[in-house]
Amino acid sequence: MALSAPADQQRYQLRCTLTFGDIYGQILIWMAVIVVSLAAGLALMGASRPLFALVGVGLILVLSLPFLLFAFTTTLLNHIALVPGSVASSREAA
Repeated sequence: MALSAPADQQRYQLRCTLTFGDIYGQILIWMAVIVVSLAAGLALMGASRPLFALVGVGLILVLSLPFLLFAFTTTLLNHIALVPGSVASSREAA
């Protein structure tokens, strides 16, 4: 026994409306964090204990990465839309 959908059932399509402009600022912030951490590492490398340089760079990257990933994923999820489509258009796509 095959189940079939009613003829008047509404179909939806997932559309991602994310553009490069939406994440451009986030990319710039992430690059700034990398440059700051490398500058801090180079500044501390001249000190008598270069281990502080590695710990400083690691700390900056590890503490900033979760916040930047959260910002990117929420931006991505906010740009996913359900667009109503007709049954005929979904059958043509298949």
